[in-house]
Amino acid sequence: MSLEAEKSNSKPSAKSRVDVQRTPVLNAEVASAGERTWENQLRPHRFDEFPGQHRVKEKLLLFVQAALKRGEPLDHVLLSGPPGLGKTTLAHIIAEAMGVECKTTSGPALDRKGELAAILTGLRPGSVLFIDEIHRLNRSIEEYLYSAMEDFYIDIVSGEGLGARSMKFQLAPFTLIGATTRAGLVNGPLRDRFGIVERLQFYQKQDLVEILLRSGRILGLQMTPEGAFEIARRCRGTPRIANRLLKRVRDFAEVRGRGVIDEAAAKAALDLLEVDELGLDDMDRRLLSMICDKFAGGPVGIETLSSALAEEVDTLEEVYEPFLLQEGLLQKTPRGRVITESARAHIEKLQLDV
Repeated sequence: MSLEAEKSNSKPSAKSRVDVQRTPVLNAEVASAGERTWENQLRPHRFDEFPGQHRVKEKLLLFVQAALKRGEPLDHVLLSGPPGLGKTTLAHIIAEAMGVECKTTSGPALDRKGELAAILTGLRPGSVLFIDEIHRLNRSIEEYLYSAMEDFYIDIVSGEGLGARSMKFQLAPFTLIGATTRAGLVNGPLRDRFGIVERLQFYQKQDLVEILLRSGRILGLQMTPEGAFEIARRCRGTPRIANRLLKRVRDFAEVRGRGVIDEAAAKAALDLLEVDELGLDDMDRRLLSMICDKFAGGPVGIETLSSALAEEVDTLEEVYEPFLLQEGLLQKTPRGRVITESARAHIEKLQLDV
């Protein structure tokens, strides 16, 4: 055989080259895009699609209808509550109901007045500006918002030194919707400029079942009401966690089950994920066990707990404590954190089961 023929035979065929090119490559960017698609697919777009938070929803719908009747922008809205309860979703629903655009940003992202000025001057009449984590706004940026919220104008300074000039720039009337997980950190002057202030609460189990069944229908999953209830009672009263657990239970049902999310599949999957019957995960149990075993039930300071658990104070206060307080498993006292008798009984039961 000639040298040319050997080279020809050693080359991969066109089919093999195509097969190699078609091999999927999963990376962080693709995974992140998939996560966003999942969330957007499940996010309600109207008030009647939004389960739970009935009193808050009723009031917001009334305020929206009144604003539309008068032909005015909705008053500024401040939504507070633990993460994952639907503050961002409600902001988009309000904009949808008002028939206007919704521009989204976050407190940490706004670190220069010029950036905020560019956003504000680009708003159309009646537009919604949603600022997530509004309690983390820079103080100078926050003060820049005061005139924009009250009188719909901002001062733009041009030039430097003695040649600096201040020009008043009129803005289109707009609605600012702020979301915060820590309402106490929103400064009084800013909070007072919100005409509508609402706090979102953890969801009831029946509302979470409705959310999970809706998510299952959208995603084409086979799920029984009993399977949805098993997830609902372990998701810490939070829709975001409910939908996240639904993804993992779906994986379990497809690989180890019959593809149906029933009570048995949900229970087995959540046990594998180490989410117990109260919805506590590993960090919740570590926190309660730490107070119970190492600090005789408390009281113990949050800084001490942070050091002992190697976890940030903000994470403990914003992510873990709200649910534990809501469920009566933890108490805040002037001297520190104390676990309750029900928490002690739950920890002792878990230790006996092990």
